[in-house]
Amino acid sequence: MFRLESPRLYLRPLESQDVPAFAAYRSDPEIARYQGWGTPFTEEQAEEFIEQQKAVTPGEIGQWLQLGMELKEGGQLIGDVAFHIIKDSHRQVEIGMTLSAPYQGQGYGTEAVTELVRYLFEELSIHRVFANCDPDNLPAHRLLERVGFRREGCFVESLWYKGGWASELWFALLEREWKALHP
Repeated sequence: MFRLESPRLYLRPLESQDVPAFAAYRSDPEIARYQGWGTPFTEEQAEEFIEQQKAVTPGEIGQWLQLGMELKEGGQLIGDVAFHIIKDSHRQVEIGMTLSAPYQGQGYGTEAVTELVRYLFEELSIHRVFANCDPDNLPAHRLLERVGFRREGCFVESLWYKGGWASELWFALLEREWKALHP
C-alpha cells in the first residue's frame, strides 16, 4: 500500500473506515468555507468520493489523489492532502490540504504538506509545486510560506465561487528552491 510518513503522521489513501471522520470535517462550515464542496458533506458523499479515489494510482497524470492524514498515535483521520500532476505541463503539480478544526494550529498541516512536497520533488522529480488559496485564509498563507513556498500573485475576483466572485492568491515552490532549503 502507498504510504508516506512524517514524524507524527501517515499519509495514505483514504479507506472505507474513514467515511465518518471524512464526512464530519468536510461538513464543518468553517472548514468548507475555502474549499470547493458545500455543507453538509454526507457520509454517502464521502463513501462515493473514497470509492472513486480507489481507482487513482499515485503519480497518475491528470488525476487528483487525496491522501488521508492519519495520526500515528491513535490512528485518527484528522485531514487530507491532495495532489494533481498537471497534464501536458511537464512536471508541475497542484496541491491542496484540509485539516479538521481540533487539529489546526499544532503543526500537523505543515508536517503533512512538507512530507507531500518532499515526495513530489525527491521521488517523482517534479519541477514546480503550486497551490492557491483565498486571500482571507491567513493560516493557509502562513503554512505555505513555512514550507518554503513564495507568493507568485493575486488574481482579483478571478473565480466564480459559491455564488460570488472570489480572489485567488497563488504560491509556488521550485525543485531547486526545495533543494536549497533541504540540502
